[in-house]
Amino acid sequence: MASEKLLDVDPLLERLQQFADARDWQRFHTPKNLVLALTGEVGELAEIFQWKTDAEAVALHQNPAEFEHLGEEIADVLLYLVRLAQVSGIDLEHAVADKLLKNAKKYPAA
Repeated sequence: MASEKLLDVDPLLERLQQFADARDWQRFHTPKNLVLALTGEVGELAEIFQWKTDAEAVALHQNPAEFEHLGEEIADVLLYLVRLAQVSGIDLEHAVADKLLKNAKKYPAA
């Protein structure tokens, strides 16, 4: 499992860096600011599900506009999370693989 590639975020990391550089946003993309932005986006994601029953939440795909909005908010969360890892120097491939191994040990299937 150690040699299995779980993520290939390098192209995304490059695009995010280019996006920030083109707008001179690097100075604003501190870990603290990115966590706060990420928190806001998670709030927007949660708002989609607020007050819905479990059945309504599962059926979101039946409403194209709402389903598109869900995808946009999930993307926002992912982008801020990847950018946070980038500016913090976290190797996501390693961190994810390591965490999966730790979870497997902590929560064995048997």
